[in-house]
Amino acid sequence: MDLRVKKTKNSIINAFLQLRAKKPLERITVKELADLAQVNKATFYLHYKDIYDLSEQLENELFESVFNSIEHPNSVLSEPKLFIKELVEGFVANKTLIDIIFANGRRNILADKFELEVRKFIFDKYPQYKDSPELNVSLTYMIKGGYYAYVENSELDTDMIISVIGNIAEGIVDKLK
Repeated sequence: MDLRVKKTKNSIINAFLQLRAKKPLERITVKELADLAQVNKATFYLHYKDIYDLSEQLENELFESVFNSIEHPNSVLSEPKLFIKELVEGFVANKTLIDIIFANGRRNILADKFELEVRKFIFDKYPQYKDSPELNVSLTYMIKGGYYAYVENSELDTDMIISVIGNIAEGIVDKLK
């Protein structure tokens, strides 16, 4: 990527993050973002369709960063405690960006993306489980329940949160065996 393009995109992203930290996505205009980024609106539109496109691209990049931080994704069913530990560590490492990008009622988007990706991963590896109602319900409970348990208690000790959520996930997986 051309250095000028990279600098321009970084400027747009940084301006977006500054604005997003202060206000809901729906209240950010391309004009105010372009002014803050010191680019013209046409330059913004060269890279993004609209504010929502920019937000979605950043959401996807952040999601991929957290998901790719899981060193042992195969452990989701075999060692759920390890999977939960690596997942929560990915959240912790990206907490500031997550809090900005997924603020104001957008937290469910991240939980939905995780559930979709974990399901895809499991069902690609174990297609025989795709039609299992028990596994599908359990996955939703583990992923979304674990996510919201972490988010709602993130001010508590991280190791304790990992332990509790990991124990619950392990209990759910044990019941499936």
